[in-house]
Amino acid sequence: MATMDAQNPRLGETTCGSLLQQLQQIWDEVGENDDERDKMLLQLEQECLDVYKRKVDQAAKSREQLLQALADANVELSSLLCALGEKGFVGIPEKSSGTIKEQLVAIAPALERLWKQKEERIKEFFDVQSQIQKICGEITGTSEQAGSSVVDESDLSLKKLDEFQSQLQELLKEKSERLHKVLEFVSTVHDLCAVLGMDFFSTVTEVHPTLNDSTGVQSKSISNDTLSRLAKTVLMLKEDKKQRLHKLQELAAQLIDLWNLMDTPEKERSLFDHVTCNVSASVDEVTIPGALALDLIEQAEVEVERLDQLKAGRMKEIAFKKQTELEEIFARAHIEIDSEAAHGKIMSLIDSGNVEPSELLADMDNQIIKAKEESLSRKEILDKVEKWMSACEEESWLEDYNRDQNRYNASRGAHLNLKRAEKARVLVSKIPALVDTLVAKTRAWEEDHETSFSYDGVPLLAMLDEYAMLRHDRDEEKRRMRDQKKFHEQLNTEQEAIFGSRPSPSPGRPSLGTKKVVGPRANGGANGTPSRRLSMSAHQNGSRSINKDGKRDTRPVAPVNYVAISKEDAASHVSATETVSTSP
Repeated sequence: MATMDAQNPRLGETTCGSLLQQLQQIWDEVGENDDERDKMLLQLEQECLDVYKRKVDQAAKSREQLLQALADANVELSSLLCALGEKGFVGIPEKSSGTIKEQLVAIAPALERLWKQKEERIKEFFDVQSQIQKICGEITGTSEQAGSSVVDESDLSLKKLDEFQSQLQELLKEKSERLHKVLEFVSTVHDLCAVLGMDFFSTVTEVHPTLNDSTGVQSKSISNDTLSRLAKTVLMLKEDKKQRLHKLQELAAQLIDLWNLMDTPEKERSLFDHVTCNVSASVDEVTIPGALALDLIEQAEVEVERLDQLKAGRMKEIAFKKQTELEEIFARAHIEIDSEAAHGKIMSLIDSGNVEPSELLADMDNQIIKAKEESLSRKEILDKVEKWMSACEEESWLEDYNRDQNRYNASRGAHLNLKRAEKARVLVSKIPALVDTLVAKTRAWEEDHETSFSYDGVPLLAMLDEYAMLRHDRDEEKRRMRDQKKFHEQLNTEQEAIFGSRPSPSPGRPSLGTKKVVGPRANGGANGTPSRRLSMSAHQNGSRSINKDGKRDTRPVAPVNYVAISKEDAASHVSATETVSTSP
């Protein structure tokens, strides 16, 4: 030790050698024996050994810690690479070389970069999962918050992140579709509320508070419950719209009927154009705001009630108007009715109060409908009757024309009469076929309706039968006149042969003519139109007509009751006015 201390270049410093030298000096001064000195030196050596051992232990422990830290760093590095899905990473030492600290220093930058990448990856996962959780909450209608999502740090690979992003894209697409449906529903609710005159804001906020216009589009609820309630609301409003439109159309129809009954002026009707404009519209065609509001329907109901009360006061006028319409229908169809009796019956029914005005009008409406149906069924026959009558008039004119000795003179208008005569001959030649067709159709009509076809109160078949007989008599008369003329011509020829000259007819002697056929016209006339005799004769003959078997049909003609009277009154009226048929 003394040697080591002697060789120590840093003299003046306290060293173990200098301290030992001082200790020996002290021992010398004290006079310690050698045993004590050896004992003390052994003790010093032992204490120095203990200090070295502690230092060695500490150094070994520190080495173990560094080795553990290196192992942990390698494990952490492997874990980070696995979690991030990285097979390799730039910056990781390929071989374990150098001291432990050098190895730790070499691996530290890679760990730091991987930790930073992990934090960024966790943030990406958190953002994606938060959006997924938020959209799922919006769809299900729960109150889940994005901050409650937990990221699984054991798998932070890009593959897993792509899966979450794909899921997010699907959810975003579904959200967009749901939002589009919600907006469509809200728009439909808005339009329906406008037409129905309802408060859109209160209606839509009852479904969900976020559906009003003040809320942004992305903030509107798209949950299953919201969509379901919106769909139910739309169905309810559409059904309400359908019912209101039906109610309004009924009121509009009633208004139009009442207006027509009472001849309401157009100025008064125009006040309810907003009601009647939709009388024939479909549900989808009604889009004007307020067109089906409750106050508008109530207004129409009040007007209908007012007109109903007014109609009750004008019942006689309305009933007589309908009776006039009924009489006009039958007049056009050439059906005779007792107008005076009908008017009297209407007066008695209204004055007695035994019948409701609405029932009376409804009954008269039914009679008008039936009268129109009967008139329609008679139209074809009546058209042929008109042709027949027109042909008969031309036939009468032609007979007068043929008897005119001056018809071929070059007088004014003679060429017009000649043309008319040519047309009349063609028309007259068609009368037999027209009569046959008319008889066949009349018989078919009577078989279908099980009643006689009357024309202005006279059975049509009887008129045709009478015309056929008169035409036959006329043809016989013409034949007789031709025979007589032929006989006179033969006699004149014989006289001329005997006396040598042919006597001229006396100037004052009238020329012989044919017997004129009486046609079916009932109005009479001096120009060859038929007289009333045919109708009266047919009526007196008891509706005589020829049936299919060639026999006379003697069915009586009963007048029709055209007002709303009871069955007993109708029976008495028929029995009192029924025509008694007589044998031909």
